[in-house]
Amino acid sequence: MAAGLGMLKLSVLLSLLSNLNLGLWQESSKDLTLFPPTCNRIECPSFDTIYVGNGFEIRRYNSSVWTSTSPIQDISLVEATRTGFLRLFDYIQGKNSYDQKIEMTAPVIAEVLPSDGPFCESTFTVSFYVPKVNQANPPPAKGLHVQRWKGTYVAVRQFSGFVTDSNVGAEAAALQASLAGTAWAAAIEKSHGGDSTSVYTVAQYNSPFEFDDRVNEIWLLFDMEDECAL
Repeated sequence: MAAGLGMLKLSVLLSLLSNLNLGLWQESSKDLTLFPPTCNRIECPSFDTIYVGNGFEIRRYNSSVWTSTSPIQDISLVEATRTGFLRLFDYIQGKNSYDQKIEMTAPVIAEVLPSDGPFCESTFTVSFYVPKVNQANPPPAKGLHVQRWKGTYVAVRQFSGFVTDSNVGAEAAALQASLAGTAWAAAIEKSHGGDSTSVYTVAQYNSPFEFDDRVNEIWLLFDMEDECAL
């Protein structure tokens, strides 16, 4: 009975994810500045807000552990995230070396290394935040690897609605524009080897079943040698 219910939920989830890729859900353009409501129900990585600017904020995330897919080649963020999420869903359902079930967390993030052209495949790495109870010894699994973050600075832009292939590029560009001319932009550019647009991350906090209070974020990760200099 439990197995049948699990398969039904997964079937509905796949259907919803497929609908998202077809653009059947309309996203809102309203900007947000809030703590994701999902994080009141499930565990999220902890951070301190360092600075709030016009259209962005700077956070300092505490050390954290993530389980990540190997790089996925695709022309679609939505499809790549779907592929990676299904691997991670199997992982937290117990398909790992310890046969251990793991609690769901948020956000699920997708690191994006954009392609050089509009019809070329980009590279995506999809990651799941490991709950604190599992961080000392995350279960290994074939095709997945563990990333251990030290304290990490992140420039963040929030947006609502459902993530689509068309809106993430616009949101990433808006984050870049809001950071332009700031000391934060210089720190990001230095961390990214002089090309601050080369890699960005899309963070999604909601399941496809949730239609209200959806929160998504664009992240630019960077190192900060001297915060007091800003």
